[in-house]
Amino acid sequence: MKTKRTFLRLTNAHTPTCGLCALAETPSLSSRIGPNPGGGLGRVSRAVWACLKEFQPGSAVVIGLSGGADSLALTLCALDCASRLGLDIVTVTVDHGVRAESADEARAVGDLARSYGADSHVMRVALADKGGPEGAGREARREVLTRVARSYDAPILLGHTLDDQAETVLLRLGRGSGAHSLRAMRQDATDREGIRWIRPLLHLRRADTIATCQALAVGFVDDPTNYPDGPWKTADGSPLRRSALRHRAIPLLGEALGSDPALALARTATLVARDDDALNQWADREWARVKVTLERPVSLSPIDEATHTYPATDTQTVALSVEPLKSLPQAVRTRIIRRFLIECGADESKLSMTHIDRVDNLVVNWHGQKEIEVPSLAIFRLKDKENGASLVPFLRTR
Repeated sequence: MKTKRTFLRLTNAHTPTCGLCALAETPSLSSRIGPNPGGGLGRVSRAVWACLKEFQPGSAVVIGLSGGADSLALTLCALDCASRLGLDIVTVTVDHGVRAESADEARAVGDLARSYGADSHVMRVALADKGGPEGAGREARREVLTRVARSYDAPILLGHTLDDQAETVLLRLGRGSGAHSLRAMRQDATDREGIRWIRPLLHLRRADTIATCQALAVGFVDDPTNYPDGPWKTADGSPLRRSALRHRAIPLLGEALGSDPALALARTATLVARDDDALNQWADREWARVKVTLERPVSLSPIDEATHTYPATDTQTVALSVEPLKSLPQAVRTRIIRRFLIECGADESKLSMTHIDRVDNLVVNWHGQKEIEVPSLAIFRLKDKENGASLVPFLRTR
């Protein structure tokens, strides 16, 4: 008996095919994957199983599903594993609305996931004008995924691969980033809102996810926005940075080095992450020693109370004691300062190393300078009898 195929045809600005071909009826997904799959399918399936087996039966797991090979391979293998582990798979597909065909693609992706048993959500978003299309799209997806994950009390799985990690490292190297950024994407991390983000495929290659879709005879969306000549451009009309790296810089780098640079770049992220973790642990230990609580009011003589106020309404404020902070290595000091600024209300998305270094100068290069402005805050160096010199945060009121 022939297996019935359902074809969902989508258009693409590129000559490579862009469609979804789903074996929506028998044989089942699990029977096609089998108990011991080989090749790329096997590698993806084992990685997903290792991730999902920790969750209790009846738990929900949210997956960001764009319809590309990476997220589709993750979703298909997750649905297979979930059927054996008693888990509920929730998929979220975001339509950015930047192409005429994107709505049809998003619906087709959602229908495909639903046909295999996922609780599928398809949502259209309006991109913000600030930050460029890549950043705006990323923030819109993150907001939608967070909202859905919170409603299900579930973690979020993303389909990023080693190739994505290599691109991220190279992008950040080009921006002169430090260890906190060069560690790139974490395989398993919990954000400040308590949402857990997991990337089960971060050690696998993009070729593995493509092989998985091919082995299961399921086509994937080949999004033209991922190409240098796609519809999304930077402000000056040049290709988006990641697509330019993926299709131009990394192949040229591999040709120049005579080896695959993705493995080396991902290895760099792993090594830097170890160093970053060690420095973060050191900074965490020192935090209790350098953090002080000041009774209000401290001396406000250099501060214009018409333009600045304390960041909280109670009778105390958190500050950093200058003398113990000064004795620490710069890499540890700046981590403590970053944590201090964020906990006091600085806008983390706009906080840069330049801001942190300027605040650090209040500690190690003090010559009576004025307050340091950081996103949403101003940091003053003030002195009181009990604690000596301290860094004290104030909110700008105008």
